[in-house]
Amino acid sequence: MARRLRLVGADFVETAPLRLVFAREVAAPPGAVFAALAEDVSGWSEWFSAVTLVRPTADGTGREVRLRGGTRFEETVLVSRAPEAYAYRADVTNAPGLRALVEEWRLTPAGEGTRVQWTFAADGTAVFRAALTLGRSGLGRAFRDAVTTLDRRLAAAPA
Repeated sequence: MARRLRLVGADFVETAPLRLVFAREVAAPPGAVFAALAEDVSGWSEWFSAVTLVRPTADGTGREVRLRGGTRFEETVLVSRAPEAYAYRADVTNAPGLRALVEEWRLTPAGEGTRVQWTFAADGTAVFRAALTLGRSGLGRAFRDAVTTLDRRLAAAPA
């Protein structure tokens, strides 16, 4: 059953009770990575294996997201600042125990490429927080695999 979550701002990334931060360097430049995150929203399912659907809503200020296993989100884009930051908040979900969620992607130049940092900032029940803490390594692996696949996809794209 879908539930409305607490509406938090972009600053929740710094204040959330649970913050998981992952980073990886890729060969693609920040502008290309940003375009894949913020402009080619429907392309996420091509490079992030946990994602089965992402589609823009509300004239691009929102997103509908579906994950493997049936989890769904209705999201609001909070920050879209090319080529350095993209963040969104989950407004509605069927994920049990979740109370608030903001995900932020920070992109910084790293030589010819990009350092991609993903922050998963959440609040939820004690059981939710414990499960997410235990699942940290799995989320980290999913992030690394997704960013590696995205980098390969960007390298193969016509210039």
